[in-house]
Amino acid sequence: MLRIVSLIPSATEIVHRLGLTDALVGRSHECDYPPQVKDLPVCTEPKFNPEGTSQEIHDRVTDLLQSALSVYRVKTEVLEQLQPTHILTQAQCEVCAVSLADVEQAAGTLMSSQPQIISLQPNQLSELWTDLDRVAAAFGISAAGLTASLQQRIDRCTEKTRSLTEKERPTIACIEWIEPLMAAGNWIPELVELAGGRSLFGTVGHHSPWLQWHDLIQANPEAIVIMPCGFDLERTKQEAKILQQHPDWAGLRAVKNDRVYITDGNQYFNRPGPRLVDSLEILAEILHPDRFNFGYLEQGWQPFR
Repeated sequence: MLRIVSLIPSATEIVHRLGLTDALVGRSHECDYPPQVKDLPVCTEPKFNPEGTSQEIHDRVTDLLQSALSVYRVKTEVLEQLQPTHILTQAQCEVCAVSLADVEQAAGTLMSSQPQIISLQPNQLSELWTDLDRVAAAFGISAAGLTASLQQRIDRCTEKTRSLTEKERPTIACIEWIEPLMAAGNWIPELVELAGGRSLFGTVGHHSPWLQWHDLIQANPEAIVIMPCGFDLERTKQEAKILQQHPDWAGLRAVKNDRVYITDGNQYFNRPGPRLVDSLEILAEILHPDRFNFGYLEQGWQPFR
């Protein structure tokens, strides 16, 4: 009998989309989709206060990483009670979720079970398909139907953006952290290209890079999309006001042309799971409203003024 513990939100969503939601017995403190998983026992917790401004959170995490290997704790006592057959975790980002090493150490202390650990490390879109196949294979099922349906949605977008000229593809700065500034990397530049834009910062398959204000000013993007890691739409709206205080903000082309947008990065862009396809559709809506209307406005994104 499957007893799955997922310690990362994207993996929880993968399990759900594979039709195995009922097999989930535990989750991370950040897993919140689908909504019914919120009732599951929580198996992780942060070692820092996640509230406050982006600068305050950055400072706490930086200080913690100087004295510890991880910024999260695995609740081994909860795992012991749950007796999982499988634990899903990640090795992609040390500040996004518990580390693989922490999970392996915690699993090694379990006396009542010897769970199989499945570690995900997607850095670009193609690796999401690989992860879907790996997770499905571990549970003895196929992900072919899921991957095919997701690819069909991608294809519907690219059919409309493929014919765009270079001039019709706006230059985009995707902001993954506000203070200090960080551009979005990994799969985000790829999604921007598929949605009919030109990503100015970040490299496909590489971690998100820190961004200096003078680089943003010099690039002067045609559009700015703000997607802070872990922030919902309302929190992003409040936090993004910090950007408006910078003396050069009002002079940016995207600001002058009213092409700055906030998104729910927590639910969409920051999670390398099936809803990366939703993220693509959101970007397509933002960049080319004359071609796309998927209905994400006010739910997944808003203009920022």
